[in-house]
Amino acid sequence: MSLFTTTAPSPSCQPAPTGSDSSPAVRPAYDVKETADAYALTVRLPGVAKDGLEITAEGGELRIAGRRNWKQPEGWTTLHRETSDVSFKLVLEHDARIDVEKIHADLKEGILSVSLPKAETLKPRKIAVN
Repeated sequence: MSLFTTTAPSPSCQPAPTGSDSSPAVRPAYDVKETADAYALTVRLPGVAKDGLEITAEGGELRIAGRRNWKQPEGWTTLHRETSDVSFKLVLEHDARIDVEKIHADLKEGILSVSLPKAETLKPRKIAVN
């Protein structure tokens, strides 16, 4: 069983439930990798600015939500567009393996990188023999 389970089970291209909000949301594509000290979450969010992003960690859940805000340049005629301005939402459940006080996030060129440090109780430690 994986550390993270997605609570919004819809595919990334389909609307996901948003709770009390009636507008649809999509689940962005993401990857989770494990290192000795942390879990690394990478979420692809093309067209998303920092001010259009909200990340919270509470109650065994990591929530990433927001909206793309792209304005078509004046005089530009769109022939095809693969992204939309619909809201996005990713909710990942985890257990007490994450030190939520040390979570760090960085958004660069449409890629959100979130470092989720492991709790000290999970890290290997040497035990001295007396």
